[in-house]
Amino acid sequence: MTPLMDEDRFHAWSGQHYVLMLVTAVGVVVFIWWGRSHRGTPRELLARRGFATVCLVVILGMQIYWLTPGARTIRNSVPLQLSDLADYAAVFALWTRGSRTSAFTYYIGLTLTLMAVITPALTAPFPTTQWWGFWLRHIFVVWAAVYLVWGLGKRPTWRLYWITVAAVLVWAGVAQTFNTITGANYGYLARTPDAATPLDLLGPWPWYVFGAMSFLMALWAAVFTLPWELAKRRAARGPRESDLPA
Repeated sequence: MTPLMDEDRFHAWSGQHYVLMLVTAVGVVVFIWWGRSHRGTPRELLARRGFATVCLVVILGMQIYWLTPGARTIRNSVPLQLSDLADYAAVFALWTRGSRTSAFTYYIGLTLTLMAVITPALTAPFPTTQWWGFWLRHIFVVWAAVYLVWGLGKRPTWRLYWITVAAVLVWAGVAQTFNTITGANYGYLARTPDAATPLDLLGPWPWYVFGAMSFLMALWAAVFTLPWELAKRRAARGPRESDLPA
């Protein structure tokens, strides 16, 4: 590939980036409304599976692209990032309305994938294949997460939280084994990024890995699961006697 001049690269916090974040935010509202408008109706199946099909076409198209001779590298061509798994989980969740894949999409999509939208590790400019693939895949996962949870009502639970945690730990073992064999760095499990990131504050390997995973799991528990569980308990108890009309 021809090296890009700095002025040709995509830059975070540029006007283009702000537009893309605005599109993501507007889409979040639209997809929640859209999901609620057809939840439990005959239209839901067609809507869910139509969305799943669009996502899958983009995912497979980019996977084929990364396997072509001009783009293939050990760093990019294997779908071993957590965001890659979230892509496929979103497709399965949309197609089947499955609780476990919906939860995985929710936890990963609204933390790691959303963070990639806000702080993109991207240099390819518009309108290259890499640019389209990066933005469509990440934004679709964020939209799928809110569509499933707030639109269709696929609520997270403590059981689904622990299933997601277990899946992430299995992924970490597989990805790190692959990193060790090939010298790759999927999930930044082998070394921190070349650019300065908050991971640098967590110490050297492997401590930054343990620190990042502990923070992520605590965040999922306190922010992404506990409020739903508390709301469910309040709903199960019903209105308090003091709230009833005299």
